[in-house]
Amino acid sequence: MPLKTFKSITPSGRYKQLPTFEEITKSKPEKSLLTPLKRSGGRNNTGRITTRHIGGGHKRHYRLVDFKRGKHGVAATVVGIEYDPNRTCRIALIQYEDGQKSYILAPVGLEVGASVVSGEKVAPKTGNSMPLRDVPLGTNVHNIELVPGGGGKVARAAGQLAVLSNREGGWALVKMPSGEIRRFNESCYATIGQVGNRDHMNEVSGKAGRTRWQGVRPTVRGMTMNPVDHPNGGGEGKSKSGGGRQHLLSPWGHAKGQKTRKKKKVTSVFIVESRHKKK
Repeated sequence: MPLKTFKSITPSGRYKQLPTFEEITKSKPEKSLLTPLKRSGGRNNTGRITTRHIGGGHKRHYRLVDFKRGKHGVAATVVGIEYDPNRTCRIALIQYEDGQKSYILAPVGLEVGASVVSGEKVAPKTGNSMPLRDVPLGTNVHNIELVPGGGGKVARAAGQLAVLSNREGGWALVKMPSGEIRRFNESCYATIGQVGNRDHMNEVSGKAGRTRWQGVRPTVRGMTMNPVDHPNGGGEGKSKSGGGRQHLLSPWGHAKGQKTRKKKKVTSVFIVESRHKKK
């Protein structure tokens, strides 16, 4: 999907790069697949801010995307490709032979009128969902389940793909988008192809206001804060002593660069090769 640039008539248009949306074929969402989406403002159930820099933004409805693809053996036709404000990729509206409609993530190359199906022994075609045991080695996949029947969790963002590299002893070895090689149960389902909207990473909003429309609030450096608000705060001017210039910390006191993953995390046994391997 190409990006469009703008004449630098205003400062906000000078470096702005936005999607053309030329792959979108359906402008209005399917009402039966919408549900209200309440804003959290980054607060938890007690009202405390647990995720910073969230608030405001345009109203949204949540699209009920089928990550499980549990309707096996029933072919569906792609009705349209739609924009989803809740995720970076596009979604495809499909209709099964019995009339039921559903949303799936739209991979690269999926067009209106194409047929998709999920289940065992289906063709490894773009948009089809199948167990990792049946996927040919070297195939690009996305929307991979971590637990059989749990629904796709891995490689769902725009442009993401994982590669099935090997199978051994009931496990499938998959190279993740991060470079990590991880073991998956070969009964886990995955969808063939790469997630669409590959140029999302190259988008430039052009102005702070567009970021606020998306519900993202400003980020302020810790050095500019008071000592009560951040470990790096305080000092007169750009202080190199009391202002935290010597030992940069996160808001919770961790040194920048410190590993935060638990050393004895249960899921570490599934990692065959770390993404932090020495080059």
